[in-house]
Amino acid sequence: MVNRSQNSNHMHHSVENAPRVIKKYPNRRLYDTCASSYVTLSQIRQLVVDDVKVTVVDAKSKEDITRSILLQIILDEERGEVPMFSNPALVNMIRFYGQLMQGFMGSYLEKNMQNFMDLQSEVADLKNNLSAEGWQNLIEVNSAVPKKLLQSFSAKSREALELLHLQMEQQTNQLIESLRIKPKK
Repeated sequence: MVNRSQNSNHMHHSVENAPRVIKKYPNRRLYDTCASSYVTLSQIRQLVVDDVKVTVVDAKSKEDITRSILLQIILDEERGEVPMFSNPALVNMIRFYGQLMQGFMGSYLEKNMQNFMDLQSEVADLKNNLSAEGWQNLIEVNSAVPKKLLQSFSAKSREALELLHLQMEQQTNQLIESLRIKPKK
């Protein structure tokens, strides 16, 4: 993990502060208002990796275009050597747009991504607090700690799936209720 203090000056920003505002100009250039300098998508990506809150606005219309910039960063990453999403996964994601379950799926994916990030953070914390030998002992097959971490992750994922199921059930019941023919009075 990159230490913020090791980054160049334009990367310094406290997580507790308001979001870092980046303005996108008609010439497609991105201007970091905090650092008073132009930045690249790669530099915005690094801010996100460093857990700096970023908001990107269109300089002319003042419209928040953060999502489109984040999607552009993901697209650039997906063009790399090791994409995160397979073609079938992308096809299925596209199929969810405009469907009844679109909102539920986004929420479900977001919860599972957060669960995975939490797991990754816990593992990194463990590794950073152990010697090389201690880490090696920890990751042995019979070690209880990795099993406990994975069980916790599995439980959180199961909870997210159960919530998705409950939401689907409620939506189905509402749909059925709305389709019922009501008797005339």
